[in-house]
Amino acid sequence: MIKKLIAISAFSVSCMFSAQKISIMPSVGYAWRTAKMPSGLNYQEKQYLKGLKKGVNFDISAYYNLNTQLGLGVKYSNYSASSDGRLSVADNNGQIFTATVSTKDKITFFGPALMFSNFNEPTRHKLFYDIGLGVMTYKTTTGNIEGKGSTLGLEADFGYQYQVAKQFLIGPKFGFTAGTLSKMTYNGMTYDFPDDEKEGLTRVSLSAVATFRF
Repeated sequence: MIKKLIAISAFSVSCMFSAQKISIMPSVGYAWRTAKMPSGLNYQEKQYLKGLKKGVNFDISAYYNLNTQLGLGVKYSNYSASSDGRLSVADNNGQIFTATVSTKDKITFFGPALMFSNFNEPTRHKLFYDIGLGVMTYKTTTGNIEGKGSTLGLEADFGYQYQVAKQFLIGPKFGFTAGTLSKMTYNGMTYDFPDDEKEGLTRVSLSAVATFRF
């Protein structure tokens, strides 16, 4: 009887580890913001804003596999970009002032997510799709001026991976992140955007993603 219990326990532990219930998925790549630039900009202003519309995209997700195809977990992502430019402005008297400015932007997302995959199928070619809904935060810094804002955001990814080993997969993925800010706080003062001037945070990304399964 004792031998049977030991055998059953050993078999249960073996199944628990072979089932690989946990998937941790970090990725890094580039992203491009899709919001249109304002009209009437000069060449220097356009180049300055273009520098903020593309940047490094990093994210990490962790999922518990509820069954062979569905995973429940959390997702975090971080987009960062910076740009330097020499811009000119006119005062009330029409006098032109030119100065070099530098801006750093950061957009983060954090929230619960679902993942659908064929990770448990007997093939080395894996596909997955995940989608999350959570808080998206935008921070922009230019000199001593800091702007912040948060909104509800959506993040979704679709990717292909090759199973290098039983616990390790790697491949490319395409990502889509969406959100829009209706107001922001600049150095402690809140500003409500008109409908045609809301801050669009939507971006697309292309990354390399690895999966570690346990």
